[in-house]
Amino acid sequence: MKTVKEVSRLTGVSVRALHHYDAIGLLRPAKITEAGYRLYDEENLQRLQQILLFRELQFPLKEIAAILDSPGFDPDEALLQQIRLLELRRERLDALIGLARDIQQKGVSSMNFDAFDTGEIDRYATEAKERWGTPTCTTPTNRKPEGSPLPTRNRPAKP
Repeated sequence: MKTVKEVSRLTGVSVRALHHYDAIGLLRPAKITEAGYRLYDEENLQRLQQILLFRELQFPLKEIAAILDSPGFDPDEALLQQIRLLELRRERLDALIGLARDIQQKGVSSMNFDAFDTGEIDRYATEAKERWGTPTCTTPTNRKPEGSPLPTRNRPAKP
């Protein structure tokens, strides 16, 4: 068993965040001592790892809880989906880096905005969420609704 401080050091998640996860029911400690210390076991750490992967993919905590607590949740299948979403994000980042290098070398004369398209990531994330019983969730990048005629772009929010 690990204390909240040990889990924080191990994972990089702040003690405050771990307390918050407990308060909202996302990550309950395995045991609370008489003195009120939270203790986490291997099962808790596995759940935290799943939480962190979903957070890395920009899923809101409420949606993560719904996914992890879904009766049909399959950790192995979820991990495959997380890997695919991470690969899609990497491909998108590689495209953005390539675009930035092209602009650096050639100037802004090339007006190619394909690297900003998040449509494939959004579709895959929506599919994953629907699989785990959260069909009303927004996509992780919070972009256009499905069926919009315009391609998805990662634009800054309007002031």
